[in-house]
Amino acid sequence: MTIKDIARLAGVSVSTVSRVLNNHPDVSQDAVKKVMAIVNKYNYIPNTSARNLGMSSSDNIGVIMRGISNPFYTKIITAIGDKIEKSGYTMVMQQISTDEDELRVAAMMEKDKRLQGLILLGGHLNYTKEQVSSIGVPFVCCTFSNEYGNLNSDQYSSVCIDDEATAFSAVEQLYKKGHKKIAVLLSAVDDGSVSQVRYAGYKRALKDFNIPEDDNLIIQIHSFNIADAYHEMSKWLDKGIDFSALFCISDNMAMGAMKALRDAKKIVPDDVAVIAIDGIEASEYTNPVLSTLCQPMEHIGIKAVDVLVDIINNEGPHQHLTLPTTLREGETLR
Repeated sequence: MTIKDIARLAGVSVSTVSRVLNNHPDVSQDAVKKVMAIVNKYNYIPNTSARNLGMSSSDNIGVIMRGISNPFYTKIITAIGDKIEKSGYTMVMQQISTDEDELRVAAMMEKDKRLQGLILLGGHLNYTKEQVSSIGVPFVCCTFSNEYGNLNSDQYSSVCIDDEATAFSAVEQLYKKGHKKIAVLLSAVDDGSVSQVRYAGYKRALKDFNIPEDDNLIIQIHSFNIADAYHEMSKWLDKGIDFSALFCISDNMAMGAMKALRDAKKIVPDDVAVIAIDGIEASEYTNPVLSTLCQPMEHIGIKAVDVLVDIINNEGPHQHLTLPTTLREGETLR
């Protein structure tokens, strides 16, 4: 498929297609929607690497970071950048929003930057063999794995925590404190992301501890944003649903939720206990200090690069590493 084909199918000019693909601002939203609908339908990957054909090789490693404003990635991306440089390569980073297709961006980036390998920092957990077929270099899923997809283990690498088991442990901490009315704050129960697998851990804990499931205690915000967590938690609190504890699938969400609880005159932890997962730096400075299961962020970034560089240099196979978390007791578990 060429841009002429896209123009014909979308009912726009070739120059309009070109402007859309190159992110020019002088294009109507209607034209953008028409063009991108065709691009996504036919999985069109523009060949923007022609200017690089004279280059015989590249030392570029691509890093695609999902979620532009997510503070969880700060330490990880720093560790990745340092390790890539020490390994003799150059990091090329692309930030994308949570609603963009990281695999399509990866395929375009591979061609444009002549990448040797890719690190996907955040992504979906349900990749299929067909979806990754457009990527021709080794890649590592960093902070997530392919829980719900059909990839063979030798098609990709992953470095992450056991999200399901960690979520189970978070709920277990609340149960040990005597809580049985435990609400969960998450993006969505079935979004093919870390939200879904952590929700599975929450459900398993309820079952193992003989706590009945209650749909009223599931708060879905369809986002990982702190402001969205605050607003959706505030609206949920207005319903007056009885609960004594809250499990947030991320620190970011927990910080928004704690402000909502405070505004609703609920004292943490006296009225509501709160626990989360991640261990970002900002959550050490909440009042009270957030109790959370901390990911080894720097180690995750370093190991992702180690695994990828070994594959690029034919010094090792694809690997799937699961790293442990540690509980920061904090002050929100009473």
